[in-house]
Amino acid sequence: MAEKSNSNSEQTAGRSGLPGRGFRVLVVDDAEGIRTYLANLLELSGYGVDSAEDGRRALALLDGGAAPDVVILDVMMPGIDGIETLRQIKARHADVPVIMLSVVGKASTIVEAMEIGASDYINKPFEEEELQLTLDKVLEKKSLERQRQMLSEELQRYRDGVVWASAPMQEIRSVLEQVGETNVTVLIQGESGVGKEIVARTAHTVSNRSEHPFVKVNCAALPEDLLESELFGYEKGAFTGAVRRKTGKFEHAHKGTIFLDEIGEMSASLQAKLLQVLQDHEFTRLGGNAEVKVDLRVVCATNRKLDEMVAEGAFRADLFFRLNVVNVTIPPLRERYEEIPILVESFLHRYSALYGKPVPVISQELMNAFQRYAFPGNVRELENLIKRVIVLESDRPVLNEMLDRERGKQGAYHALAEFIAHSEETAGEIPLREVGRLAAQEAERETIDQMLRYTDWNRKQAAGLLGISYKTLLQKIRGCGLEPG
Repeated sequence: MAEKSNSNSEQTAGRSGLPGRGFRVLVVDDAEGIRTYLANLLELSGYGVDSAEDGRRALALLDGGAAPDVVILDVMMPGIDGIETLRQIKARHADVPVIMLSVVGKASTIVEAMEIGASDYINKPFEEEELQLTLDKVLEKKSLERQRQMLSEELQRYRDGVVWASAPMQEIRSVLEQVGETNVTVLIQGESGVGKEIVARTAHTVSNRSEHPFVKVNCAALPEDLLESELFGYEKGAFTGAVRRKTGKFEHAHKGTIFLDEIGEMSASLQAKLLQVLQDHEFTRLGGNAEVKVDLRVVCATNRKLDEMVAEGAFRADLFFRLNVVNVTIPPLRERYEEIPILVESFLHRYSALYGKPVPVISQELMNAFQRYAFPGNVRELENLIKRVIVLESDRPVLNEMLDRERGKQGAYHALAEFIAHSEETAGEIPLREVGRLAAQEAERETIDQMLRYTDWNRKQAAGLLGISYKTLLQKIRGCGLEPG
């Protein structure tokens, strides 16, 4: 029979700062005395402990969802011995480190265990210090990963709070809170980089589904067939390579929220299936006939104008009306300039901590340049600029780049002024319609040129930021005669 520690080891560890704080160990040994001894010893060092009397029970615990940070496994056990148990653990739970423990110190056994994937091997009897040093070594990587994760989560919470600093964003949060107890769909619109995912996560956090999963799917990141299987799952044999049933994202989000990012990129056939889920709260997996019922809330985001796509026939009108129950439009950063100092401070502290660098001081000259800049890449662009300041440990390169952009913009204004002056000189010779066309062409050329410079001539990224297709951008580049400078 499996045993589980009843002591509050994590609280004990939190008070004492002992080395096992937050980690859980599964002890597998057929000798009850050894199990009890190890459980007491580990709990005193701050570990949480589960135990099992044989390999069969240990595997059942692991398969049933037990998630130890490390397994201490005896080699000599009746039934499934330690070596075979190790083999099955590595086949089914490869990421779980295993420390072998045995009174038999045969070299061949040690070699076999290490070849199968054991992290270390301790002979009985052992000193307490020897066991602790081995655990420290095995858990060192997990400890560092956990620290990074905790830091990242703490900084993310700080950043998420900063995003709501301005009046327009406070209004958006107020709307999300008003509809938090309902099941209505939320459509989030805005340019790339304005913070649509943060708004989506907040919509989940302030809802009555916050204790359940938040599942994100990027509809633009996967081809149509892969996106369909990711969303709806599939049955065994549904296609070549489907060797077992796979549940989809809709099932994973049951009782919670599914966030469909870049919904404007979804194909017409998938739009129809999504409409069915919204209407009937059920669907079928690929290759299956059974209806799968789900209870979830749908939040979508896009940087495209869905109403225009509906008018062009590129997006289903009935789906648009289903999604557009609560519409949240996030203003671009150039309409939220009051947030820039707060965002800069947030990013400075966040990335200085993550990169292990001192927090730099941003010059007033750079802050002034930020306040004059239109930020076509929005909050994400500002975030990347601050990352560069931290990595280079100087704000001078970023300031020089900002000033170069301003000089380029002034050059564009000069070119436009020359065009207007030429129009005045030739008044009556060029029809007004042609003047308007040429002015618009010059403005478009400058916009494309600035975006290409911003993305270092990454045409795909520039097309996304401009809200046009890659093919259209290539045509306009050729038409404007633009070349990398």
